[in-house]
Amino acid sequence: MLFQVVVTFATLAQGSNSHIMAPRQVVVRSAAEWQTLWKAHSPQPAPVVDFSRSIMVGVFLGSRPTAGYQVAITAVKSQGGKAIVEYVEHRPEVGAIVAQVLTSPFHLVSIPKDRADVADVDFRKIDP
Repeated sequence: MLFQVVVTFATLAQGSNSHIMAPRQVVVRSAAEWQTLWKAHSPQPAPVVDFSRSIMVGVFLGSRPTAGYQVAITAVKSQGGKAIVEYVEHRPEVGAIVAQVLTSPFHLVSIPKDRADVADVDFRKIDP
């Protein structure tokens, strides 16, 4: 049996209005990659990430037809030589009254390099 180690992570940004309109899971290991991703994501200044100590992982759900959609990275675990990023997608309940506006939910977090084996990263969608 492989042991899992829970890895502490910090949210860099989370919300419902990314400019990235296609579903995407990302792993960013350098400042140059981070600036490129952030420029595609938002016109605002990017949060500072020290890539000598951390990497960034994130989930973009892509375009959704209404408000009420969210994504949350709920856990990061190190197991068997890889980091496992678990996330949950929340959808509005059937019959819920929601704003009729396009949204594009996202969640971006940093992971300390010394707390996870970051050579390989897998993403797992977890049922809410």
